Amino acid sequence: MTSASDSARTAGLSLAARDARAIANIARLRFSPLALIGGSGHRLIEEGGRSLLDLSASFGPAILGYSHPGIREAVDAACASMAGASLLAFPNESAVALAEELLRLTPGEGERRVWFGHSGSDANDCAVRVLQAATGRSRFISFIGSYHGNLSGSMSISGHTAMTHTLPRAGLLLLPYPEPYHPSFSPEAVLELLDFQFATTCPPQQVAAIFMEPLMADGGLIVPPAGFLREIEQRCRRHGIQIVVDEVKVGLARSGRLHCFEHEALTPDLVIFGKGLGGGLPLSAIVGPAAIMDHAPAFALQTTAGNPVATAAGRAVLRAIHEERLVERANRMGALFAAELRALAAHQMLIGDVRGRGLAIGLELVDNRATRAPVPVTTTAKVIYRAYQLGAVFFYVGLRGNVLEFTPPLTLSEGELHEGIAIIDQALTDVSRGLIADAEVAPYMMW
Repeated sequence: MTSASDSARTAGLSLAARDARAIANIARLRFSPLALIGGSGHRLIEEGGRSLLDLSASFGPAILGYSHPGIREAVDAACASMAGASLLAFPNESAVALAEELLRLTPGEGERRVWFGHSGSDANDCAVRVLQAATGRSRFISFIGSYHGNLSGSMSISGHTAMTHTLPRAGLLLLPYPEPYHPSFSPEAVLELLDFQFATTCPPQQVAAIFMEPLMADGGLIVPPAGFLREIEQRCRRHGIQIVVDEVKVGLARSGRLHCFEHEALTPDLVIFGKGLGGGLPLSAIVGPAAIMDHAPAFALQTTAGNPVATAAGRAVLRAIHEERLVERANRMGALFAAELRALAAHQMLIGDVRGRGLAIGLELVDNRATRAPVPVTTTAKVIYRAYQLGAVFFYVGLRGNVLEFTPPLTLSEGELHEGIAIIDQALTDVSRGLIADAEVAPYMMW
């Protein structure tokens, strides 16, 4: 019997065309014609054999690039003698050892536990469910611009403009996240708003937890004003509100610290891990207090979560972070990357702001530096499209769709960094000169 994919290949369809015919549009977010057949190191290989420099780490999971020897060896060994395929009914050495390592590496007080999932979305979703059940409180706080995932629970506590198709959960309090480049709300104003809400329509004894991003990623790589999140934390602690820190995209060395929340001197109750934890394999985790995480047996089960293959990859990631000194590397390479981007602003008038921490960097595009008015999202899409043509891969984020996001593998070399800067520079120049037509990017404006 001939399969559908065999028939499509026989018909001579491109991989991109087959993708459009076979993959559900609800699971697709395409920024360019890039269609992959392989990858190695920090390069992605598209159909036809062209190699492109990856400055995105596939939205973050490829923290060590592609086909990293440590991950390959760990996964090969786990598959060679596979200790089951689930953590649900019996423990496996790989999952328990990874949990022990996360407990050792993640600051916290008292007895704690680890829950494993497949993505940041399911980890944040689980956190919402168990926090409500364990505390007996039904309300939550998060921030406008936050993105905590794409499942019902994690979407319901998010505040991103790309998610207005799904309503927030009842009783959610969304606070502004102070943005230094666009100071619509000062830190003081947000704190006053929180105090007012607590005193009026959001009684704090109804609130189970607040979800924080120590660097607002999909909201535009926004670095919070110094001390702001710490002040929020202190207000919440007075009322027994649990502090949940979402490290999914910016944790595990990416920010130049092992945990991004260390920049803000936060002491979270629950920490959410995802993306880079699995090094490209589906793996997420929650580290939290036993009083919450042991709420009830079998409360948050997923059959293949914590399986020995994915958790072996997770252990390999943690080993590489330590052995390859990736915290220090991300700090050094991130400073260099940001400095090179800022240097481009001398002749690239589209550049309004460069910000971030470590190797999580945002470049905001503006129409006018004086007013800081954002470029149309079409312009952002053109820069990404042109960079693809020139041989580099990155994406855009932000509530206005005008922030280029750079989250490369933490193992990126200095030579590759300079290569990427040259491509970004040329892409900005070519878009400014009008070399990319609106029609070319129209199929790639899904976000």
